[in-house]
Order: sequence, then structure tokens, then C-alpha cells
Amino acid sequence: MTVQRTSSLALIAVALTLLLLNGASYQHTGLRAAAASTTRVNLDVARGGSMSLIRGATFQMGTDPSEFPRLQQAFGIKRAELFSGEAPRHTVTVGAFYIDKHEVTNALYKKFLDKNPPWRPGSIEARYHNGNYLKHWDGDNYPKERADHPVTNVSWYAAVAYCRWMGKRLPTEAEWEYAARGGLSDKAFPWGDAPADKTLANYAASGMGATTRVGSYPANGYGLFDMAGNVWEYTLDEWGPYASSPQVNPVAGGNLFLDDTFRSVTTRRVIRGGSYGGSPVNLRTAYRDSHPPDGARDFVGFRCAKPAHGKP
Repeated sequence: MTVQRTSSLALIAVALTLLLLNGASYQHTGLRAAAASTTRVNLDVARGGSMSLIRGATFQMGTDPSEFPRLQQAFGIKRAELFSGEAPRHTVTVGAFYIDKHEVTNALYKKFLDKNPPWRPGSIEARYHNGNYLKHWDGDNYPKERADHPVTNVSWYAAVAYCRWMGKRLPTEAEWEYAARGGLSDKAFPWGDAPADKTLANYAASGMGATTRVGSYPANGYGLFDMAGNVWEYTLDEWGPYASSPQVNPVAGGNLFLDDTFRSVTTRRVIRGGSYGGSPVNLRTAYRDSHPPDGARDFVGFRCAKPAHGKP
């Protein structure tokens, strides 16, 4: 009996030792995986060229007016006209394209300024901004603690110029919405229908009151970060009502601005995604708003896109 009991105790001790070792191994592996993930994000942001391929598809864009009462109730909205810009729901086909995984950061925008003096704070023409251009910077230098935060206080003109310099362009509104969905269909947010909370996006209820480092929240199904919250994002499109007929690669205003014609734009442009100061309703993938092209503000930024084949 004594031998049997001793053997049993020995076996238990060995088993516990193996469990502890395996647990430590799993924990170490998990830590390494988390560190590797953070490193990948750091490298992606620093390079400024990390993009996700979004394959071409046909989808239903916008919201049917019959849905407005439900949305009003769900988000506590009194006026149905808040959603009127999303109607009518219509069929859209987009070709394959790439889109930046992250919003353009201060550090990346600094590289653009270093190579393009006319867009520096002391040189930019007055007609391309509203007086707020990079006002949170110290001259040509961004706040060091915000290197990986999205660049803000830039105008639509400056965003177009940056994307062109990168061999890209701003996404069209249709591309942006399809990408924001992350492969999901008829879901409210990039992550699905779960209500917004502070673990999913940087918006008013998160309590940040300012931008956060890009990639701080979970990516959507296409590997895109901050498609809801952090900052509103410029698109190429002119603000206006949707067409009701099926559309193929639409861009309101009909111009991708692959040349200097963007400099003559005066009409409001579509912005998407909501911001750190926004409400949950603004984070919806279908929600759209407008902004003046010279409207440099601290809650608006951008990311770039390009088609999968051919010129930007």
C-alpha cells in the first residue's frame, strides 16, 4: 500500500509539473504572438504601404427608408431626416481595389511634407485650408507622442495631394463602405450588430476625447483598423443624394482626381466612419456625412486606396 501510494503521489507530482510547464509554454507562446502582432502593426504603420486587397463585388449600398423608424428607435434619434442621406438603397458594383489598413499617421504625413514644401504649414496656399491646417503641430513637426496617431487638421485638398504622392488616391465612397463592412452583409457596424462599446472603437462614450494610436482597436474582417471611430475619413466623392439605379464603380462628381483638377473643387465632400467625438449612430457602415474641402479639423483624417490593376 505504501509503495502504491508513493507511486501515485509521484505520478501526480509529475503530472502537475507537466501542466505547469505546458502552461508556461502556452503563456510564453501567447506573449510572443501578441508581441509579434504589435510588431507587425508597428512595421505596417511605419512603412505606410500596408494595404488590404478587397476583391470586387456587387452589394446593396445605403438604407431603405422603411428602416428609418427602427434606426430612430435603436439610436434614440428624433429626426428621421438624419438618415435621409443613406437612401435609396441601391445596387453597387466595385472592382477589386487595395485600401490602407490604417489611417494615415502624423509620422507618415511628415514624410510627405519633407518632400513637398508647398504643403508645409508655412507654405500652403490659403485657399486649401480654413486656418486650422496642422495647428496642433509645432511648425513642420508633429507632437512626438502622436507619431502613430492619425493626422488631423488637414483639408481634403491635402489628403488628395498626399495620396497622389504615394501613388494612390482617396477611396470612393462606395469602396469605403464596402471595405468597412469587412465581408459582412447587412450588419450595422464593421464588427457586426453588437452595440458599440469602448473595447471596439474610439468614440464619445470611450472617454478618450482625442485621437488614439492607429490599430488600437480590433480590425474588421478585411484586416482594416479604425473603420469606425477615431477620426472621420475623407472620400473622393462630392456630397449629394444617391442614384437609385444600379451603379458600377461610382464616384459622385465623376472625377477620380488623378491630375491637378482637385485644386479647383469647391463643393462639400463625403466623410465616413465617425470620430472620437461621435455617437454610435455615426459609427454605422452606412452612415454618411459631408465636409467642406478646406475644412481642416481635429476630428477628420483619411486613408488611401488604389485599384488592384492599372493606374491609381
